Amino acid sequence: MVAMTPNDDARRRSLINLRMTASDRDLIDRAAAALGKNRSEFMLEASRQAAEDALLDRTAFRLDADRFGAFMAQLDAPPVLNERLRALLATPASWDR
Repeated sequence: MVAMTPNDDARRRSLINLRMTASDRDLIDRAAAALGKNRSEFMLEASRQAAEDALLDRTAFRLDADRFGAFMAQLDAPPVLNERLRALLATPASWDR
């Protein structure tokens, strides 16, 4: 279970109410307990992750045929390893920090 400081509690001022079946609530409670979290912590973490996934899956950009071909060639080419790439791959994603 994550300890909350008074500052953490003060920053969480938004309230969301959900209606759900008792079986859904029990399932969430069991999963939260298995991870050592309370219901709110579990639901906030799961919701945040689902929101990030949904937004990341919807990133789109448009390219003309020539630029698309060049882009695909870059994707298909093996990476050229260098220190900047190694550092990038070793850095945790911003949502995991």
